[in-house]
Amino acid sequence: MKIRLIKPSDAKEFLDLCKHVEKSGFMLYEAGERTTTVEQQVKAIEGILAQKKSTVFVAEAEEGLVGYLMIIGGTLKRIQHKAYLVLGVDENYRGQGVATRLFHQAFTWAKEKEITRLELTVMKHNTKAFNLYRKMGFIIEGEKVNSLMIEGEPVNEYYLYKLL
Repeated sequence: MKIRLIKPSDAKEFLDLCKHVEKSGFMLYEAGERTTTVEQQVKAIEGILAQKKSTVFVAEAEEGLVGYLMIIGGTLKRIQHKAYLVLGVDENYRGQGVATRLFHQAFTWAKEKEITRLELTVMKHNTKAFNLYRKMGFIIEGEKVNSLMIEGEPVNEYYLYKLL
């Protein structure tokens, strides 16, 4: 397993991975909702990589990409010290340390970029992800009430942070 920075040439495989992970029901996009083309994904990756405090790390196995951790950093002076994280891991690779390795790489990168606060959200009922985030040192900052509507029902999210 290799953890590395994403490349524009990863666009198709990354897009396929995102769509696969979204089938879990725990991501912002619902299964089948993402309509991004490969060309749009290339441009999105290039845009992220062009930003000083944003990037995407991918986990690559022999079969291809199996996980990602997106870091979206602030661009304004008052928020350049923080970044929002989005994690996705192929269901066949969960529980094997992929996410932990992605997080450790992200923590190192963030410190190098002088990012001192990391943020993420997790659906309240996603206990496996919540437990992972707590293990990685994230702290509950609050609960976002009725922040999502899933199949017509309101769902709460925890808002978590980690100071580096």
